[in-house]
Amino acid sequence: MPAAAAALALRYGVGAEPKAGPWSDTIALMLSHRSVRGYKPDAPPPGTLETLVAAAQSAATSSNLQTWSVVAVDRPETRAELAVIAGNQKHIEQCPIFLVFLADVSRNGRLAAQEGTELAGMPYLESFLVAAIDAALAAQNAVVAAESLDLSTVYIGALRNDVTRVAGLLGLPPGATPVFGLCVGYAAPGREGEVKPRLPQAAILHRETYDADDQGHRAAYDPRMAEFSRRNEMAGDTWTRRVIARLGTMKALNGRDRLKEKLIALGFPLK
Repeated sequence: MPAAAAALALRYGVGAEPKAGPWSDTIALMLSHRSVRGYKPDAPPPGTLETLVAAAQSAATSSNLQTWSVVAVDRPETRAELAVIAGNQKHIEQCPIFLVFLADVSRNGRLAAQEGTELAGMPYLESFLVAAIDAALAAQNAVVAAESLDLSTVYIGALRNDVTRVAGLLGLPPGATPVFGLCVGYAAPGREGEVKPRLPQAAILHRETYDADDQGHRAAYDPRMAEFSRRNEMAGDTWTRRVIARLGTMKALNGRDRLKEKLIALGFPLK
C-alpha cells in the first residue's frame, strides 16, 4: 500500500479513509501524531527548547499582536503541584520538557502603560479569544516541530481545572492565564501510543452549506473508536459514550464550569 494511503487508513480506519491526494513528509508526520503519556527521563539535545519556541513563534498571530507566552517549568515541586491540578497526570513530572502556554494580553497592557496610552479594545471577549487562539496556533507549531525531531508530546488541558492556582504557581501577572500544558520528550518503551482514529471526513468537511445529518457517520465511527479503546485499555469505549461521559455532567468539568469568573479575576474582563 502506498505511504499516503497507509497513513490515511491508519488515521481513519480501513474503508473509511479519504482519497489520497498530494503528499509530503510533513503531511505524513502530521497524520502520524499520537498522544504519549509515558516518558523516558532522557533530556533532548541542548537548544531543543529554544528551537521549539522559535517554531511556535513562527505560527500565525492575529495582527502580529503576539498575545501569548509560554512558561518552561523545571522545578519538581511545581510540576508535582501542576500534576495534581491536572488530575494526577504523572507524565507532567516525567517528561524532560514541560511547557505551559498562556493567553497573555499583559505584555500589551504594559506597552500601553509605558507609552502613556490606553488600549480601549483590550477588556473584551475578542481580545481573550485572540490570545487563546494565538497560544493554540503557537503550541501546535511546537508539536509538529517536536515530532519532526522524534520527540513525543501530549497536551494537558486539565490545567484549566484551576487556572487561579496555576497562575499563582507560575507568578503570572494580571492579563495572563494558562490555556494548556504540553509534555515533550522521548516516549518510554511500550508507551509510544497509537494513532487514534478520527471521525470520517464527511462528518467534518461540509461543502457550500452545513450538513447536520451526521448520525450515520457517528454510527460508522463508534466501532472503530471502541476497538481503539479496547486495545489501549481506555474507558468509555465508543466515541458517543466518551462525549456523553465528558460533557454529560457538571462533575466531569472538574471545576472548569467556573472558568469565566476565574478568568475575570485574572484580568480578562470579557466584556
